[in-house]
Amino acid sequence: MQWQGKVLGALVGLIFGPMGALVGLVLGHVYDSQPTPAGARPAPGSGGSALEIRKVFYETTFAVMGHLAKLDGRVSESEIQAARQVMQFLQLGPDQVQNAIACFSRGKAPDYPLSAEISRLRQLCAGHPQLLRLFMDLQVRAAIAGNDLVGPVRARLQLVAEALGFSAIELAHIEMMDRVRRGGVNSRPAGSALADSYAVLGINDQASDAEVKKAYRRQMSENHPDKLVARGLPESMQELAKEKTQRVREAYETIAASRGFR
Repeated sequence: MQWQGKVLGALVGLIFGPMGALVGLVLGHVYDSQPTPAGARPAPGSGGSALEIRKVFYETTFAVMGHLAKLDGRVSESEIQAARQVMQFLQLGPDQVQNAIACFSRGKAPDYPLSAEISRLRQLCAGHPQLLRLFMDLQVRAAIAGNDLVGPVRARLQLVAEALGFSAIELAHIEMMDRVRRGGVNSRPAGSALADSYAVLGINDQASDAEVKKAYRRQMSENHPDKLVARGLPESMQELAKEKTQRVREAYETIAASRGFR
């Protein structure tokens, strides 16, 4: 059984806190499942090393946040606070927070090379879509908290998503998941709660009962806290995992009640 990559990835990720350890663990798993001869460099288009990806991932995350925040000409206090909330979510230490702030400021520059930076991130993360999904999750989280995707931010975020290979539907699902996380599917009007519930399960209201149940089982299996912890999820992230499975369960119960099955 391969394990060296997982340990190395987690240790590398710990430089940027528990959430970084989770990202590092993912990279380590990829390393273990696709071993590369000692001393060999990644082939063109196959992605970068764990160290390079880790560095570019974090720097691009906060630089793009700064770029999006500056689109309307000024950065509001709510947008600054939104970026800081992401730093707290990632549990960055004081030095890493200062580095993130510097990257955020770099992204605000008029000549920030957005297209080049996004292309670089996609190339480095080639074959690791879970990392790009995490990147988009963080951008949407900050953009909604910062200005609720008002003005030019939504259009620019759509361009970023497209450049990373995400469809408009996938981006809409990421947005819906974040909005549900903030309000809870059962705190909205009945019609909205039902629509949100389908989005949480990643299906539409045309899905059959069997497809609803299959989507529910898949989501619970992929996000169950015990399974994630067994794979090395940091202890501090367990509550987030429980929060996600709770949303999935609530979504299923809402759909089941509307259709009359359990």
